[in-house]
Amino acid sequence: MGTLLGLLLAGLVLAWAGARALLGYGERDPAHVRLSAREARFFATAADAAFPPGGPPLPSGTEAGVVGHLDGWLALLPRRNQLLIRLLVLFFEHATSICPAPGRGGRRRFTALTPEQRIALLDDWGRSRLRPRRLVFASLRTLLTSAYFASPAVLRATGLAPLAFETPVVEADLLYPPIGQPRDAIRWRREDVARPAARTPLDPHGPLHPAYADVRR
Repeated sequence: MGTLLGLLLAGLVLAWAGARALLGYGERDPAHVRLSAREARFFATAADAAFPPGGPPLPSGTEAGVVGHLDGWLALLPRRNQLLIRLLVLFFEHATSICPAPGRGGRRRFTALTPEQRIALLDDWGRSRLRPRRLVFASLRTLLTSAYFASPAVLRATGLAPLAFETPVVEADLLYPPIGQPRDAIRWRREDVARPAARTPLDPHGPLHPAYADVRR
């Protein structure tokens, strides 16, 4: 009888753990190359906890396109690095079981917490006296911050978006692609190195680089 009860209890625990880990995330976005529905949901809620909405003039984490940027960036990483990031997401999503967020229901998974609880939980991990917790938080913060400040909308709002001006092509341009892109993204050729470039003074109030300009009407 005791063995049967133990097996039943173990089955219930496994069913609960499976439901907590797999259910309630919705359908996977077909536009995502690497991120699952669970991972995309986690990064969206974590991004809005780190960069909350309603704070003009800066956009929120999801408004800045953090999830899409991380999806594209993840696709460029080696499999080992992809695995480490997926494990980080899985761990932080369910770490509330041992390090709960403040308030009622604080042991729910991260994406099921209220926005206020998520913000408080990130703050708690960042200020923890335990170094391993701070290291985990620093890893997550690095991912979110790098994706957030790669957003043209964020760079426009902070005045850091690059201006539109022509630069000479140098030897290094033939070797390295734009950041985060494969080598076949290199568009310059040897003959471009000798191309003359305009040397007019830069207007700090001039038009932005086309990749950073706000094209909305």
